[in-house]
Amino acid sequence: MAKRLAAKEAAEQVYAKIRLDAETWKRRGIEPRLAVLWAEGDPASAYYAKAKQKLAEKLGVEFELHAFPASVSEAEIAERIERLNEDPAVHGIMLELPLPSGIKPERLESLIRPVKDIDGVTPANKLANLTGQAGLYPATPQACIRLLKHYGYTLEGKNVTLVGRGQTVGLPLFQMLQREHATVTVCHSRTPDIASHLAHADIAVVAVGRAGMITGEMVRQGLAIIDAGINEIEGGRIIGDVALEACDHAAAVSPVPGGVGTLTTAILFENVLKAVALQHGEVTP
Repeated sequence: MAKRLAAKEAAEQVYAKIRLDAETWKRRGIEPRLAVLWAEGDPASAYYAKAKQKLAEKLGVEFELHAFPASVSEAEIAERIERLNEDPAVHGIMLELPLPSGIKPERLESLIRPVKDIDGVTPANKLANLTGQAGLYPATPQACIRLLKHYGYTLEGKNVTLVGRGQTVGLPLFQMLQREHATVTVCHSRTPDIASHLAHADIAVVAVGRAGMITGEMVRQGLAIIDAGINEIEGGRIIGDVALEACDHAAAVSPVPGGVGTLTTAILFENVLKAVALQHGEVTP
């Protein structure tokens, strides 16, 4: 059975640092504040928004939930984003997805001021992630790398097979892995034989969103796998992209839930504190 790369301990370490940093800023008269914009209609998004609110209270981060009816227009959300951009008391802004049908999140995300974009989705932060310049990088790709490092895995010189090239995880993670000096192979929906690429990998990161995509027969002994997939199956249960039988062959696998997602939430709040520092000119790449 593969070693379980759970994220609880790593997340708690991040939370401890957030609490300390939040207190430091408060002693300077600055209260870190996150604003989340959420529209009715999706039970899961409502749950995640409320969960962030509860966590913010535990971490000493101020929280604003901006709730909209399902009938909200794109213009109404855009107006709220602009108002939050101009509010010096708000340091982080994020959209809780999905938004109501007909509203394109990309347009709204591009309106968020880059120094308040804790999700790392604005064009400016995507460029910063590409170049390694100071900015707010997306949390899930950061979580993948942070989880590996927490368990003592080095990336420099390692063969890493990345399965998935999406804008949210795969593409920014590819850029981060290159900055870590890994040798990266990217597989996707048109790759005919993913198993052949996994056969030469030291580490695999899977971020496709297809339950059971990586099967036991595709995995060689000694492979460490980070599963960044999230799939809801019958009964509301959440599973990853890696099939259970793959755990019998791999050296290590991150669980879903309890792996990348757990650390992603922690890094989102870490980005709030980084946003505070950016807005006060106190951050480096």
